Amino acid sequence: MRRREFGITEDTEIRDFLQEMSFGFLGTVGEDGWSRVTPLNFVYDGEYFYFHGSLAGEKMKHLTRDSRVSFTVAKEYAIIPSYFTDPKMACPASAYFKSVMVRGRVEKVDDLEEKARAFTLFMEKLQPEGGYAPITPDDPAYAGELKAVALCRIVPEAISAKFKFGQNLKEPKLSAVTSGLEQRGGELDAETIALMKKYCPAHREN
Repeated sequence: MRRREFGITEDTEIRDFLQEMSFGFLGTVGEDGWSRVTPLNFVYDGEYFYFHGSLAGEKMKHLTRDSRVSFTVAKEYAIIPSYFTDPKMACPASAYFKSVMVRGRVEKVDDLEEKARAFTLFMEKLQPEGGYAPITPDDPAYAGELKAVALCRIVPEAISAKFKFGQNLKEPKLSAVTSGLEQRGGELDAETIALMKKYCPAHREN
């Protein structure tokens, strides 16, 4: 069960995180009952999750047989060593992260206009500097490519998010973690501190 203090329900928070991330993990189930998890690039337009690939392959065979999928996107921000808050016990060791979990069904997209919109979202995310002609089905250079590529959309039935940044901590442990991150100065430690101040009730009360 997910602890309530880590849950995020704000659509804007979830969408901003999904826009930041370039890939997630698609879970499908094979005919033999074994699950398969496939890392892939995705975009989210606020309604559907889109991914693309070849019409052949194990992933597409799974989806043809059973359209039910899970999809997860996650980012780890900081490992929190136990000694930040306890000089002896290992129990306080943790990790701070954001994650979004989706349950839904996959549909194959054949409409060329929808394909063009989705691939435009991919390019805006993965190549924001531009350097390409607009993607439209009316452009002969794109028409054949749009017809040939397989595009799928996940129609979500449930979306849940967990952003864990010490919301369960009280003083003096909260300050001890913040101080430990400041002293360590890792790549994402300053951002982690900012997110702790954003999400932790004890920080907001100060």
